[in-house]
Amino acid sequence: MKYLLDGEETKRLKFRLLEPDDFNDWLTLFDGTNVARLLGMGNIPTAKAQCQNWFNIQENRYQNNIGGMNVLVDKSSGEMVGQCGLLIQEVDNIQELEIGYAILPNFWKEGFATEAALKCRDFAFEQSFTNSIISIIHIENKISEKVALNNGMKKTKRTVYKNMPVNIFRITNEEWVKMKK
Repeated sequence: MKYLLDGEETKRLKFRLLEPDDFNDWLTLFDGTNVARLLGMGNIPTAKAQCQNWFNIQENRYQNNIGGMNVLVDKSSGEMVGQCGLLIQEVDNIQELEIGYAILPNFWKEGFATEAALKCRDFAFEQSFTNSIISIIHIENKISEKVALNNGMKKTKRTVYKNMPVNIFRITNEEWVKMKK
């Protein structure tokens, strides 16, 4: 479970692993939103099936030590606000470390994605997991692009990932070190 941030914290958030009891809370991400399409699950017919797919993917990641999303819990309310984590991904036949994030609709535009993504970035570089980190973002997802930019990333290319047009945002360890000075 090398890439997981279980037990880590930021000013407002606690990180923990995804649990089966989180299903109904997480279902609101897919219910009545366009998020599934932006996450490459638009071909899955129902919100419940999309959510189950998400849970299956995370369980597989946890079991195979390829990172995974961590639940983000608001310290003040104890509520789940979203998920964020470090994920091993293959993009254009190259294995990369990604920072992925998704915030529940009730908590959009409160800065939680940026706060969590910054923690993941710093954690990955402090642990020397990689020399660069990416975020894979659907070309229509301007809000997630803003989070990547806030995380010090730059758009480096456009490609196709899981049959979706995406932009790849990246920050190198060298760029991170310069930012931290």
